[in-house]
Amino acid sequence: MSGYKNSDKLIKKSEFAVFDFETTGTSPQNSRVIEIGIVKVKNSKIVDQYSTLFNPLTELPFFITRLTGISQEDVDNAPLFEEKLPEIISFIGNSVLVAHNLSFDYSFLKKELQIAGYELPGNETMCTLKLARKLYPGLKSKSLGSLIKYFNIRIKKAHRAAEDARATAKVLIRMFDELYSEHNIETLDETIKFQASIPERKSFRLVKKSLLNDFSEIGEGPGVYLFKDREGNVIYIGKAKSLPKRVSNHFSSTAVRKSRKITQRAVRLEHIETNTELTALILEAELVKLHKPCFNSQLKKYSQNYFICFNKEIKYNIPKVTSKFDFDGNDYFGPYNSSDTARSMVDIVNRTFMLRECTDKELAKGLKCYLSDIERCLAPCITNSIEQYEEELRSVYDFLEGKNQHAVDRLLLKMKNLAGQKKYEEAAVIRDTINLILNQLHKTLILSSPVNNACVLVKIKGARNDDYILLVEGKVFIRNYILEHAQIFEQAVIDFYAGTQHLFRELSSKDLERLKIALSWFVKHRNRLSVYYLKEFDSADHLIRTVAMNQR
Repeated sequence: MSGYKNSDKLIKKSEFAVFDFETTGTSPQNSRVIEIGIVKVKNSKIVDQYSTLFNPLTELPFFITRLTGISQEDVDNAPLFEEKLPEIISFIGNSVLVAHNLSFDYSFLKKELQIAGYELPGNETMCTLKLARKLYPGLKSKSLGSLIKYFNIRIKKAHRAAEDARATAKVLIRMFDELYSEHNIETLDETIKFQASIPERKSFRLVKKSLLNDFSEIGEGPGVYLFKDREGNVIYIGKAKSLPKRVSNHFSSTAVRKSRKITQRAVRLEHIETNTELTALILEAELVKLHKPCFNSQLKKYSQNYFICFNKEIKYNIPKVTSKFDFDGNDYFGPYNSSDTARSMVDIVNRTFMLRECTDKELAKGLKCYLSDIERCLAPCITNSIEQYEEELRSVYDFLEGKNQHAVDRLLLKMKNLAGQKKYEEAAVIRDTINLILNQLHKTLILSSPVNNACVLVKIKGARNDDYILLVEGKVFIRNYILEHAQIFEQAVIDFYAGTQHLFRELSSKDLERLKIALSWFVKHRNRLSVYYLKEFDSADHLIRTVAMNQR
């Protein structure tokens, strides 16, 4: 492991090795490591992981077994730490080492390396506990468990190294957005300095009186702010969940270099208040494209989501997981917040329905495979029955849209037949699939239709006022949106029920970006959404009355 320093390296592009130890006790002086979990993060995504148990050459305390589930037999049959050390070193490479409460895990790493005759790594280090103390001062507890709950992160086994490392990695990825949006921090060097700085009461630098006067006019709540130079040119645009909190970071005595440059050049500060941070996000993106401020990154990326795509150009269509969404004529279900969730849904589809699972190349050979023999595929390779296949595909669409009773009934019949044949293990697999269906869909489903064809009104709960987003077959309309005509939202609703939505202008790159931003935000804030499907209402008045009845 060899360290590196690159102050220009963007934190979201950096590589991190997030690790966690399970140990026989709390002090490296008289305790040993019994398990390690390492999760590799690159481009703000989990890309790889490594885990193994170790033999500590000592008896495990009972409370450790009770806490972790790791037994004496498990570690007695495990390798020594030094035996796995070359693998660990190779896996970590030049990554930034990250842990929650880094000092604890790092002290054990130091001791184990010392026993094995190795020197401490020179890698950069980062502690998510220290970052949490700086980023979330309002949280009563900054423990990993508290952050998991705060971010609504799903975890299978707490107090196991691999799962705790994975949870820490997900917390770290969430922190990247907070570092940028609330503190204007983009690089690895800035982040390391930020976590090391001593928490202090915020004090202001000497700032131009005109900026402070403008700052005093800012009200609480979300919105967008614009710094302007002497010529009136917009030099920086930002968005915030809380405008005063975010803007004050630019004036702080601990502000990063970029913020100092912005406030040195700026003479005026303008702001636009919004109902929610979602509309602030969309407004920021569109104002940046409009003004092209010199201090903004033009190629800003938003959190990655995943979709299940059906390519309509393929004769016998199959579901595929993708992180790319476009107006390309294909159908996209989602979004899902992780590739694991999307792949789990595809796996359920494959186990439940009879679509092909082979590649296009294998299909072209025209040879039947074993999936047809076990009645898991319609075998279009030999039947050439496009009608039968399309009917099955329609059932898959119904399932992904949340109509899962047909799928459950089909699987229950399969399970009953397998049990009757005393194939209990296969029946148990079917049972697990049914449980996945019943538990998975209601947790992952946001829109019960392909997102490119969705016709929905989404109400987003705001602190004081709500936002309303209208999606009509890819078009995105925002109620009372400052950059559009005041009546365009209401007219779009009227046009839909009049059957004249075809008069809407063509889909544009602006619609695509709005939809991507909205979908990404929906995934993280589903508890603030109320979704109304336009086709379930017979008129605009019916829709409006229903929404009004459901007001807070």
